[in-house]
Amino acid sequence: MSAKIVTAAMLAIGDELLSGRTKDKNIGHLADLLTLSGIDLKEVRIVADEEDAIVEALNALRARYTYVFTSGGIGPTHDDITADAISKAFGLPCVHDAEAMRLLGEMYARRNMEFTEARQRMARMPQGARHIANPVSTAPGFIVENVYVMAGVPQVFQAMVDNVLPELQSGAKMLSRALPCPYGEGDIGTLLGAIQKAHPETSIGSYPKYDGQRFSTELVVRARDQAALDAAAEAILAMIRDIEAAKAAASNPGPEA
Repeated sequence: MSAKIVTAAMLAIGDELLSGRTKDKNIGHLADLLTLSGIDLKEVRIVADEEDAIVEALNALRARYTYVFTSGGIGPTHDDITADAISKAFGLPCVHDAEAMRLLGEMYARRNMEFTEARQRMARMPQGARHIANPVSTAPGFIVENVYVMAGVPQVFQAMVDNVLPELQSGAKMLSRALPCPYGEGDIGTLLGAIQKAHPETSIGSYPKYDGQRFSTELVVRARDQAALDAAAEAILAMIRDIEAAKAAASNPGPEA
């Protein structure tokens, strides 16, 4: 029996991402770690700090994928509305979690800082949610069913991801092999399409390169089965050899009859 395929989506929340003021660093980090865990990140959405938009996107994603990871919108300011939106999506009250209040209260007391109403907002989450530990700045993320809600600050997001990875299901690992091709996509496009069609259990990526003088392509074959990967890779190598032979024959037509 083949190993289970585990899927995920990411919902990045924040006006600053859509305006370009903040450059996202979390998507790539999450994608790398999920791939290593055998979890396919299938979709990423970026939405504004608008409750209805967050609720709509979250409900669509959580019904479609094994896991949904969110980033952003759980800070102390008025536009940090992720906790409210997640609560609304699940039909749960948004409350000041007692344990989160304790953790934050003790942290601010140690720092001789007032635990203000704004800072208390960071303890709000859907009633009954589980915590995601935050070793960087204390304020926890939270988990509701298959949704993992984390901070947008990259250092905090990364620490939270590290804390949740051990509890996630591990899927079938994706294998990959990179093959350098000395020809541009225009030379190989049709032939490569035929190879992909003949090897549907694989995914073949084509990444063009230009060194200032000529185009080439890096071809990456991905599959969960080693034999399938090897078969597609060999077909690609045969394609490259055939192109080389055809070009050599064209440049050396031989003596005239």
